[in-house]
Amino acid sequence: MKKCFLTLVLVSFFISCGKENESIIINPDDYHKAVDYVTQIMIHDIFSPPVASRIYAYPNIAAYEIIASQNKEYQPLSTQVTNLTSIPKSENPESINYKLAALVAHMEVSKNLIFSENKIESYRDSLYSIWESKNSSEFKASKDYGLQVAEHIILWMDKDNYKETRSMPKFTLNSVDPSRWQPTPPAYMDGIEPHWNKIRPFTLDSAAQFKPIPPPAFSMDKESKFYKELKEVYDVSNTITNTGDASEEIEIAQFWDCNPYVSVTRGHLMFAVKKITPGAHWIGITKIACKKTNSDFDKTVFAYTKTSIAIADAFISCWDEKYRSNLIRPETLINQYIDEDWKPILQTPPFPEYVSGHSVVSGAASVVLTGVFGENFAFADDTEVEFGLPIRTFKSFSHAADEAAMSRLYGGIHYMAAIEIGVKQGRDLGTFINKSLKMKTANK
Repeated sequence: MKKCFLTLVLVSFFISCGKENESIIINPDDYHKAVDYVTQIMIHDIFSPPVASRIYAYPNIAAYEIIASQNKEYQPLSTQVTNLTSIPKSENPESINYKLAALVAHMEVSKNLIFSENKIESYRDSLYSIWESKNSSEFKASKDYGLQVAEHIILWMDKDNYKETRSMPKFTLNSVDPSRWQPTPPAYMDGIEPHWNKIRPFTLDSAAQFKPIPPPAFSMDKESKFYKELKEVYDVSNTITNTGDASEEIEIAQFWDCNPYVSVTRGHLMFAVKKITPGAHWIGITKIACKKTNSDFDKTVFAYTKTSIAIADAFISCWDEKYRSNLIRPETLINQYIDEDWKPILQTPPFPEYVSGHSVVSGAASVVLTGVFGENFAFADDTEVEFGLPIRTFKSFSHAADEAAMSRLYGGIHYMAAIEIGVKQGRDLGTFINKSLKMKTANK
């Protein structure tokens, strides 16, 4: 009996030792899930597109810096992006699972950027419980280091002027100049984030580094370029809505809508329909590309990080122009001068028209993703399936960006100049990021 008991004790001891020595496996899907979870929280919390871009960038940078500190294929972003210093080194590097630490850092920084902290805490704690049960010592060492890096990134993040812009005055309307932006139906919201150009960029020397040419001069003369572009919005909208069955152009407009501020009015009730932002759509495309190429954990973090930096700087660049030119939306002018009953296919977002945010962001993201995954990267985009929209296929990231840009004309919310000049602005910015950010040290 004593021998049997001793045998059981020894077996239990060796099993527990085996578990303690077994490394916790972290794979790319774990990172995809963490990013997806942040996206779902942002939809719930209804963040504006510029703010959402900030929420993606910092957690990815935190994870990337940990990976780059251990993988010689990647270079850290410290000294490359504005004011970022090197992350702290671990005192016990051999005891750390760096992929786990990267996930911990991602979740911790994300928690500091969203409103519904309890949601991410619940998700985090469920993972902590699993990891700790597999190898408690490795989990503790990795978690502690991930939190240490997160604190470093948060301190850097807190100096990007975001908090200061929260107390800056609202956008002041110009009721005298007929070319200036006015709030649009149905909610007539104030212009969002009028001070976003004061946010510290990641790679740009200033918000105005890629300042576009001015829009066509405002004029209601029917022979002017501006009026012709206004009439084009009206004519295109009427053409594609009078074809009977839903047209391809309407499908494109709806697929790329990505407006988190859609308001629905039913009687005396008004409520919001929650959707992803333009940046979130391209983050979803990043996931698709990573999965199609079976990218390992480190390349997955690299792809998300470079793309989210491009998206964030694109919003800073775009918003700098939006509130400089402060141009009126097509809906306002069409209702005043052409057709008082006309409505755009998409709901007009609450900020000035020029340049098109979708165009700038899509141009930048497409160039950076091409740099990561190559030219002519064909993919099926299922990002909008959960919102009831079908899959669309693209021959390349550039093809997707062109369609995203044109969707704004089909939707009735942008003039052609904002689309064409905006997508060029984004592509120029993306090309700059590809040249200036030295993140990859070898092509493998």
